[in-house]
Amino acid sequence: MPPGASAMDFFQLFVPDNVLGAMVVQTNMYAKKFQERFGSDGTWAEVTLAEMKAFLGYMISTSISHCESVLSIWSGGFYGNSSLALVMSQARFEKILKYFHVVAFRSSQTTHGLYKVQPFLDSLQNGFDAAFRPSQTQVLHEPLIDEDPVFIATCTERELRKRKKRKFSLWVRQCSSTGFIIQIYVHLKEGGGPDALDALKNKPQLHSAVARSLCRNAAGKNYIMFTGPSITSLTLFEEFEKQGIFCCGLLSPRKSDCTGLPLSMLTNPAMPPARGQHRIRTKGNMSLICWYNKGHFRFLTNAYSPVQQGVIIKRKGVEIPCPLAVEAFAAHLSYICRYDDKYSKYFISHKPNKTWQQVFWFSVSIAVNNAYILYKMSDAYHVRRYSRAQFGERLVRELLGLEDASPTH
Repeated sequence: MPPGASAMDFFQLFVPDNVLGAMVVQTNMYAKKFQERFGSDGTWAEVTLAEMKAFLGYMISTSISHCESVLSIWSGGFYGNSSLALVMSQARFEKILKYFHVVAFRSSQTTHGLYKVQPFLDSLQNGFDAAFRPSQTQVLHEPLIDEDPVFIATCTERELRKRKKRKFSLWVRQCSSTGFIIQIYVHLKEGGGPDALDALKNKPQLHSAVARSLCRNAAGKNYIMFTGPSITSLTLFEEFEKQGIFCCGLLSPRKSDCTGLPLSMLTNPAMPPARGQHRIRTKGNMSLICWYNKGHFRFLTNAYSPVQQGVIIKRKGVEIPCPLAVEAFAAHLSYICRYDDKYSKYFISHKPNKTWQQVFWFSVSIAVNNAYILYKMSDAYHVRRYSRAQFGERLVRELLGLEDASPTH
């Protein structure tokens, strides 16, 4: 990207005009069919590409202001914004929101529960693949996409009960060096389709299926995947090793699939060892490490030598020896925790009732975060250093046509 690239340029690596144009076509198609069925709407006019960009801009603005309702922009209250409100009237925004669609109608062959948003997710994935080459070390996990903690602390119990639980879980494969989310996978919690959660009652079996889906494009690249207890299993790691994917995972006798692992390593000894002590069992390239530090921590890995010592971990001035796999796992997982702390608060606050719309706005939020990560890695960051909040504000203004989004020379 050139040094003068704008926030919009980075965002459109993932959400280009042709994708937005398709949303315009589908929204207008849905509005036409809706009115044919339920009666004409005299106040409706077909949406344009500029209006669709502004519509996205208004939604993205809620990730910066953290207001619960996007309609607050047009209010005179604390979250009101007169400069943004002038671009489009509240009535026009609400009309677009009413008819907004990514895919207006189900095709006869479609059985997937997310058919209304799947083309957008596929396009987003293509953009991620084309724009970014990840580091060797990656993490499979569920990112923090929970409700805004400030809102949760202030709303009443009745409001909390009214808010429905999400009907899907969102998993990602994430570069542990930069925080860039390489791949998104959405699992529905209801429905009878093959992707529905209730098709797999066994949680370790379910999480292994999620991991396989996230790593389907990672074979043969010698990536190292860090996994939590729900994914870690000997069967899955051996399967990945045959594909040229190596793993390092935290193991829990309670949460993990422990099939094929020695029982002696899964039970705690009667007398706890000294801090920093560890036991090792190996099978081929696979190592099971039981390390003690105020509790027993077990790791399964084929990516690190079990006998190689890592960098000494410091805890309140105390130096604790550990195997390299333990040190690597702690370092990479702590990076992802810092990413969650920094970027999870920039998810779009709008909470629609429809599941496909929830997935859509979550994925748009991830696209904006990824755009900012690429911006920080580019020459444009050295020309003008924006924080994540400033980058979001620039993007909103450019989507609304309030700033010149073209590169400056």
